[in-house]
This record gives sequence, C-alpha cells and structure tokens, in this order.
Amino acid sequence: MSDENIWKGPVVDAHHHFWDPIANDHPWLRPDVMIPFRYGDYSAIKRPYLPDDYRRDAAGHAVCETVYVETEWDPNTPLDETRYASGLSARYGLPSVIVAQAWLDRDDAAAIIAGQAAFPLVRSIRHKPEGPASPDEVGRTRTLMSDDKWRRGFALLDKYGLHFDLQTSWWNLDEAITLARDFPRVLIILNHAGLPADRSPEGLAGWRAAMASFAEEPNVRVKISGIGLRGRPWRAEDNRWIVEQIVAMFGADRAMFASNFPVDSLCGSFDTIFSGFKRITARYSTADQARLFCETAREVYRTNESSRILAQAV
Repeated sequence: MSDENIWKGPVVDAHHHFWDPIANDHPWLRPDVMIPFRYGDYSAIKRPYLPDDYRRDAAGHAVCETVYVETEWDPNTPLDETRYASGLSARYGLPSVIVAQAWLDRDDAAAIIAGQAAFPLVRSIRHKPEGPASPDEVGRTRTLMSDDKWRRGFALLDKYGLHFDLQTSWWNLDEAITLARDFPRVLIILNHAGLPADRSPEGLAGWRAAMASFAEEPNVRVKISGIGLRGRPWRAEDNRWIVEQIVAMFGADRAMFASNFPVDSLCGSFDTIFSGFKRITARYSTADQARLFCETAREVYRTNESSRILAQAV
C-alpha cells in the first residue's frame, strides 16, 4: 500500500489519561502498590503524565481533540478528579472532554452522577464492573452489570444524558448485551476492544463470537485501544486481525481509535501505535478512515464543542 493511502488527517484520541500521583491520590499508583495488571509491571507509569508530556508523545500525528478517561482516582473524591481535569483543559487546551468516575452501587451514586453531569466537559461515566477473571468462571460469578443496586445507578445516566464507558473482558459481554437491551437510551462504549489478551485460536474465537453478538446492539460503540500484548513490543502484525474484525463487525461509524496513553506506553510509543493503526487501515476508504480516526469519537463525545486544537493536520 502506497503512502498516499495512509491517513494524514485529524485524529480525535478517544481514550487517554492525565495524572500526577505525587499531588493527587490514585491508590493503584502509590509507590508501594502493585496491582495485577494485564501488561505486568507498570512501575514506569507511576509518574506525572500531563498535557505537555502528551503533546511530546503525540507529535507527528494531527491530534485535534482528546477524551480524558477517569484514572481510578480516590473513589471518595471523584468530583475532585473532574475538577482537576477541567482545570487542565482550561490551562492547557486539553483534554477536550471527560469520562468521569462514579461508583454506581454506592449510596451516594445519585449525588455523584448529578455532580459529574454539572461539569460542562463531562460526557460519560465509567465504573469497571469487575466479575469473572476468566471464561471458566462465567456462570459461577457475575459482574456488577447484573447487580440491582448498580443497575439503579446506571439508570440515572439516561436522566442526565450521559453515556457509559464499559471496561470488561469479552467473556462478560452477555451481561453487557442485557444491559444494553434494558437501557436502550444509554450509549455504551466498550473500552479497549473487549480486552483480547488471549491470542490462542480458542481465545480469539471466543472473543470474536462475543464481540459479534455485542455488535448487534444498536446502542453500543467500541474503542480500538489497549490491545498490546504483555512482554511484547506493539506491532501492527500482531493486531491487524483484531482491528479488521472490529471494523467488519461494528463498522467504521461505530468504532474509534485511541491511544490509552500513558498506559500503553508500556507496549510502544504513541507513534508506533498510531502509525500501526494507520498502516492497518490504509486499505479502507478515506471516508472510513476519517470515521475511525476522528468522526466517530467526535460524534459520540461531542469533542469539538470545546474547540480545542492541539495540532494542525500533517
């Protein structure tokens, strides 16, 4: 494929983080904490990561708007995180919009959701539902998506016109399908492609079947991000099939690329990952590339309402 087919237009980064674990409390980023993590040792990202760092990483790609996603800030003060991220936007011109934290099964969920909705940049809520850690555990345990109290919190998102960012493994998508059907007016955005970490034939077959069923629901979208492999540098060759299957199942108008930085810096540079996405999608039409790199995220999150410009098209 010639270079002229490579996407050179604007990019809306649909999922990234900023944090300063020295100034703010992120329990998982404390110096003495190491949680089980899909990429293994994440000590390298236990440092401040702020807009100037992001701009350096994203140099060479025409990032025009970005989506800040909650960072597992201290759950006792979720509004403080949104206030902090909003302050970064005012000072640095990014992020453009925010996916905020709210623990939907807590007694204060209604107040927190109302408080988050009052911030002009908030578009969506994320609360990881946990649950079965492997396909073998499905049926023995359930995720919070099946918990009545959690679902009552979820129902409030419709009242405020908020989306829901869902981070769960593919083997839990049956519960997500039920959630989507029970709340058809809430848009559910699946984070990190359903986490296809198991690249065995059986793992990929299970992932594809689950994703295909999930894609049938009209009120779902998907982010193509967080698909690095533990202990292996990010390569387009490792991820081409995943990307192509997602585009085939969801269509370019319901899928969007994202960096997941700085987390995915554990797997590769921003340039490696986004250049890889661009090489993989070079066979698609210009219209589909525009949707994947920019227009889907812009439509879903209304990122251009803040008129934040990070870079000019290269």
